[in-house]
Amino acid sequence: MPKFALGAAALAAALAVTAAAPATARSDTARSDTARSDTAQTTAPATAAPRHLSGRLPDGASWIADLPAHWNGTLLLFSHGYGPTTAQDAPSPAAGQALLAEGYALAGSSYDPNGPWWALRSAERDQLATREAFAAVAGRPARTLSVGQSMGGLVNARLARDAGSGIDGALGLCGLVAGGVDLDNYQLDAEYTIASLLAPDEHLRLVDFADQDAAVATAARLTAAVERAQATPAGRARIALAAAYLNLPDWAPGQNPPAPGDAEGQEAQQYAWFAQGLLSFIVPARYSVERSAGGNTSWNAGVDYAALLRSSEHADEVRALYRTAGLDLRADLTALTRGARVHADPRAVRSLERTSTAGQGLAMPLLDLHTTSDQLVPVQQENAFAARVRAAGDGALLRQAYVARQGHCAFTTAEVVAGVHALEHRVATGRWDGGATPAALQRAAQALGLDGAAFVPYRPTRLVVGRRHS
Repeated sequence: MPKFALGAAALAAALAVTAAAPATARSDTARSDTARSDTAQTTAPATAAPRHLSGRLPDGASWIADLPAHWNGTLLLFSHGYGPTTAQDAPSPAAGQALLAEGYALAGSSYDPNGPWWALRSAERDQLATREAFAAVAGRPARTLSVGQSMGGLVNARLARDAGSGIDGALGLCGLVAGGVDLDNYQLDAEYTIASLLAPDEHLRLVDFADQDAAVATAARLTAAVERAQATPAGRARIALAAAYLNLPDWAPGQNPPAPGDAEGQEAQQYAWFAQGLLSFIVPARYSVERSAGGNTSWNAGVDYAALLRSSEHADEVRALYRTAGLDLRADLTALTRGARVHADPRAVRSLERTSTAGQGLAMPLLDLHTTSDQLVPVQQENAFAARVRAAGDGALLRQAYVARQGHCAFTTAEVVAGVHALEHRVATGRWDGGATPAALQRAAQALGLDGAAFVPYRPTRLVVGRRHS
């Protein structure tokens, strides 16, 4: 089995899925002291090719844009995912090219280049400043649609809540819409389960990392514990328990979904996600979140791990594997509950709630797309987000649609473009008109003749998190 003691360079490579290159990236960047005095740089001849624009924002963030020769008046303002703070203006090169060909202008910022990759403190501000910088150079858009991917989907949901005067609608792609506090807490539950049940003698630090290297080292040791455990029935049962707390899907790349009730098959595919280096992504990312918030933002003191398991769609899988292994599930759950002693820094939690939550309301239409088997941002996040939006009284503005595919942000170009079209119709007409249903999106995506689509009727289950916060 490969080992996953990733250094900084390898970690950056692992982030490529959530840090797609801009549609037409350029190395030349025009710099200035203010957004409105940017000197935009044309990098293509005066032909039908798009113009590439770039500049600096007042806080030091960079922005880029691509303007088609025959602009339809709509600007797509793209918020990129967790990863290097490099300006991007499309979810993938292919999607960017397709959208430019349809006449959409694209723009996006890097976020604060001097801060952590969890850049929620600056992202909203920088995205709105990018819109103004673009307008100063290319002219004010007739319509602006916000598009966000992964962590950028959280930025996007916050813009949809806060920026009604500057943006007309929002499209989320595999968005981290449950927010940073829930994310850190359910990831802590899984990491704590692995450390307690599969590596009890290693006394691993799971929060308050001194630096990135410490987080990387913990991730490697947790991964090694999972690798060792996979060799025995008892180990596989405990891996399944950790996977349940992580909201980890049981459909892995290159495989068919396991049959209902096939506990061994479910666990094998969950292990496949771990074996790809999942922990070496999420544990170091915790350090970035902690840096942004100013301290530890997760806790498990007081969590009832038996009740937490009961809330998981994978509870029957876990129970079956414990029976097969001859293990006492109740004893493990009791031990986890009794040993749960991690306390959060209240100030850090408040900071993360302030900068990195969404769903408290919507000021514009929002269409969220999510793959059904997402190992990094579980699809159950959409359930938690929708509940918050409904509680705020804005459920009519939200639509969510699902793609039957494995992987984080694993959308085809056709699915992305169909989502843009459905959102633009809602903004233009004031009505969804059924255009965001699975059948309508599937027809629209297939009619594009691009690279196929897999929209399906789907309802995500409850997010396993077991905490309440303000």
